[in-house]
Amino acid sequence: MARVAVVHNTLDFHGGADVVCLAVCEALQRDHDVTLYTLSETAPLDLAERFEIALDSSRLTVRNPLGGRAVARALSTVTPVVGPQLPFRSVLIRHFFERDASEYDLVVSTANEFDFSIPAVQYIHYPQFRPDRAAASGDSAGALNPLWSRLAGPERGEVDGSTLLANSSWTADVFERLYGVEPAVLHPPVEPIERRLDWSERADGVVVGRIAPDKRVFDAIEIVDGVRRQGRDLHLHIVGAAPRAYRRYVARVERAAADRSYVTVERDVPRARLEELLRTHKYGINCKPKEHFGLSVAEYVAAGMVAFAPDSGGQREVLEEREDRLFGSVKEAIELLAAAIERNGPPNQSPTRFGRARFRADIRAFVDETLH
Repeated sequence: MARVAVVHNTLDFHGGADVVCLAVCEALQRDHDVTLYTLSETAPLDLAERFEIALDSSRLTVRNPLGGRAVARALSTVTPVVGPQLPFRSVLIRHFFERDASEYDLVVSTANEFDFSIPAVQYIHYPQFRPDRAAASGDSAGALNPLWSRLAGPERGEVDGSTLLANSSWTADVFERLYGVEPAVLHPPVEPIERRLDWSERADGVVVGRIAPDKRVFDAIEIVDGVRRQGRDLHLHIVGAAPRAYRRYVARVERAAADRSYVTVERDVPRARLEELLRTHKYGINCKPKEHFGLSVAEYVAAGMVAFAPDSGGQREVLEEREDRLFGSVKEAIELLAAAIERNGPPNQSPTRFGRARFRADIRAFVDETLH
């Protein structure tokens, strides 16, 4: 049994990276002594219950910096004004961890790349450091990225000693262009949704499974508006967590829904309610371009839905690069969804492709290989 630290900058956004963090803790608890370092006001066990991840509270130590919850709360409060500041959170949590690093045999980052002083497995959702990351991806690095990179980021060529994993081939390619080494691909865990209804029993509705500014929920509303203008009786469920950082955005979404009888917003619902919507509706849409993997898209597939997403990023892999599922604009999305409704045919993608058993086995193998 090894002493393993899992480092995760914050659990406060309730997204795919947090699912990976908690799934890693769950997988490693069986064989190792696991401690989670995070800067969060969200309790890991509460979030694990939401995602139906079987964390053993008696075998997980959680270390938040002194005053860390207050800092996390403050950062979430100002997020609508200054952005999520994830690299800054990473700088803080790395500094906190490194004071204890000598206590551990291995560190697992589930919050992208770091400059660690001990052997590491690093899971890359998307590179968080290096000011030239924008040139590689078209993404915005942020004005302070050079400072955060200097304080916590590895230099090009200095990550070779870590075991590197990426959530998609697209992310792995971006990382290789920045750092000169290509991570192995380990897709996040997405369990099949049980009790899926047959296609003929499902409602003619669309589900958007997360409420956040980068998910472009208003685009989803516009897409459903456009399909309805073509005479299709289609409705939209917008459902997901409403963490403190996104409360203003969620309020705007709710106001837009109030003007449309066919749009429903449900926030902070239990996992059972989300799964009920996924297994009983036909269509799921994600509108974020260059999604690094696309956990919500994978969940639509796992629920037996026909899923749509922008034609960019890791979600192209999730949807197997199908031209009838990937769109380049709202107008194109309207046409693809309308065509799917006209065909009214069930999907043919496997709901088990990204199952948790695969993820648990693979992360244990990568950790064991790094330890030995």
